[in-house]
Amino acid sequence: MTLNELAGRIGAAVRGEGAKVVGGCAGLEEAGPADVSFLSNRKYASMLATTKAGAVIVSEADAAQAPEGLSLLVAKDPYFAFRETVIALHGYREQPPAGVSPLAVVDPTAALAPGCCVQPYACIGKNTKIGARTVIYPHCYIGPDTVVGEDCILYPSVTIYDRCVLGNRVTLHAGCVIGQDGFGYATHKIAGEEVRHHKIPQVGNVVIEDDVEMGAACTIDRGTLGPTRVGRGSKFSDMVAIGHGTTVGKHNLLVAQVGIAGSAQTGDYVVMGGQVGVAGHLKIGSGVQIAATAGVMSDIAPGEKVGGQPALPLDQAKRNVLAVMRLPDLLQEFRKLQRRVTELETAARQGEKG
Repeated sequence: MTLNELAGRIGAAVRGEGAKVVGGCAGLEEAGPADVSFLSNRKYASMLATTKAGAVIVSEADAAQAPEGLSLLVAKDPYFAFRETVIALHGYREQPPAGVSPLAVVDPTAALAPGCCVQPYACIGKNTKIGARTVIYPHCYIGPDTVVGEDCILYPSVTIYDRCVLGNRVTLHAGCVIGQDGFGYATHKIAGEEVRHHKIPQVGNVVIEDDVEMGAACTIDRGTLGPTRVGRGSKFSDMVAIGHGTTVGKHNLLVAQVGIAGSAQTGDYVVMGGQVGVAGHLKIGSGVQIAATAGVMSDIAPGEKVGGQPALPLDQAKRNVLAVMRLPDLLQEFRKLQRRVTELETAARQGEKG
C-alpha cells in the first residue's frame, strides 16, 4: 500500500513521498526501499542517516533529526504504530482451519464449540469444554474437567492438567505446562523411619484470565487448596515459573526466566526484567518495575523501581553496582596507603632511635 494509505491505517502523518508503495517491515539496518522501519529508542537515532528504508515511523521529536529525503510517518507512539504497520502489511500468523483430526484423541464427554481446530495426536480428557475457534496443535494434552475459552491458541506440546480454567484469547506457546503440582512437602520423621519429605497433595487449580500470552516452556503450579491465578492481559516471555497459590495481577509483563515463589501477590501493570526472582508470600504493588536479575526478598510498595540482590531502590542499586566496579582501583589505592603508612611508621621508629 502507499504511505498515505498506511498512514490512514495507523494514525500517522506522512512527511515525504506519500504515493510511495511499501510492502513489508524491517529493522533500520536491514530495511530496503520497499520496507517500513521504526525508531522508538533514541539510542538508534544515528541510524536515520544511514537507513535504506522506504519510510521510518518516528515521534515528532525524532522527526527533526531525520535527514532530507527520508520519508517519515510521524506518530505519537511509534512502537504501537509499528505494531499496527506489521498487522497492516503482514497480518497475524495464519492458523489452521477448523476441524478435529481423526488422529486426535477426544473423550466422548468433551464439549467442543463450533470452529475448533484439534490437530493430530492432541489428547482431550473427559468433561473438558473447549470454546469456539480455539486451536489446539499436535501433542497437546488437556486434562479432565478443564475449561478452555474462545479463540485460544495452544501451540505444540502444551500440557494442561485437570480442572484448570483458561479464559478467552489465551495463547500458550510450545511446551507450556499449566497446573502441575506445586512444590509442597512436609519434612517429618515417622517412628521407625528416617526423616522424609512427605508430599502435600495439591488439590487447587490454575485460573488464567482473558488475553494472557505465555512464551515457550512457562510453568504454572496449581494451588495447594485454591487457585494460582494469572490476571487479565498479562504477558510472559519464555521459561517463566509461577509457584503455587500465587496471584499475578492484570497486565503484568514478565521477561524470560522470571521465577515467583508460592503465595506471592503482584498488583497490576508490574514489570519484571529477565531472571528476576521473587520470594514466597510477598506483595508486589501495582506499577512496580524490577530490573533484570534482581532478587526480591521483601514487599515492594506500589510504583517503586528496584534492582539488585537483594532488591533495593533502583538509584541505590545502581550506585552499589558502580561502587563494586571501583573496588579493584580502591583496593590498589588502599594497598598504596598501607605501604605509605608502613614507610612512615618505620621512619618514625628510626627517628626515635636516632
